[in-house]
Amino acid sequence: MAQHLAGVRVALTGPRKSKEMSLLVEKMGGIPLVRPAQGTVFLDDRNIRDGVVSWISNPPDWAVFTTGMGLDALFDMAEDMDMAGQFRSVLSESIIAARGYKTVNALKKLKLTPLVRDDDGSTDGLIREFGSHDLAGKKVMLQLHGETAPKLVHWLEEQGAVVRQVLPYRHVPPKEAELEQLLNEIIQHQLDAVAFTSGPQIRFLTEYAASQGKLEQMLTAFKEGVVPASVGKVTANAMREEGIEALVVPEDEKMGALIVELGRYFAANPVGVREEY
Repeated sequence: MAQHLAGVRVALTGPRKSKEMSLLVEKMGGIPLVRPAQGTVFLDDRNIRDGVVSWISNPPDWAVFTTGMGLDALFDMAEDMDMAGQFRSVLSESIIAARGYKTVNALKKLKLTPLVRDDDGSTDGLIREFGSHDLAGKKVMLQLHGETAPKLVHWLEEQGAVVRQVLPYRHVPPKEAELEQLLNEIIQHQLDAVAFTSGPQIRFLTEYAASQGKLEQMLTAFKEGVVPASVGKVTANAMREEGIEALVVPEDEKMGALIVELGRYFAANPVGVREEY
């Protein structure tokens, strides 16, 4: 494998597949540094159960799905509760909106088609596509992942929608010492790149940086040497919302593809040289 990351120090902020990603970085000549910016992700069974009951007992006009995993978790719970048929029936009678191609694919497996879907994998893209629809007085059930979506909820409520939310997964914050180490390494330019694989990683890091009075220093470091990389469009959008513009985003939204794309970036922009990619 080409040594496109020779000598490049890459921080890996995701807890999932960190070993596999580290091996790939090493094979490309780089130096992987595992720096979790996201804690454990776990299924919140009680929240899912309550969400399914609420969904069926008070059917919404609109069903908005933001992750395929979250949709699958809801259906798995409905099956365990012997309510899958009722759940599917309610969904088939609702207007469906979806963010992300994985969510759309999960809906297809259930023979459900969204009327509204984003144009770029982002929350902003979903809002743009919602634009022509009248939501005043409409009941909206919003499936999120492991974090709230205040921007989307605020926009829906501004349109007059009545929003309920269900979060099948919960994110546990990372240890403060791990965030402190990552933040200091970014600010001190001890890293050449930081590879983000989810929105919560960015938000945990930026919230910690702000609490330490170092947010501007971190944002400056990302503009002046430390390469911010994203696994895909959704994560890149979360980065943008926090003031970080991802310089590396693979077309194939997978972790391995992210490292390969990082290699291409550094092959074109060796360490010490930072041009627009």
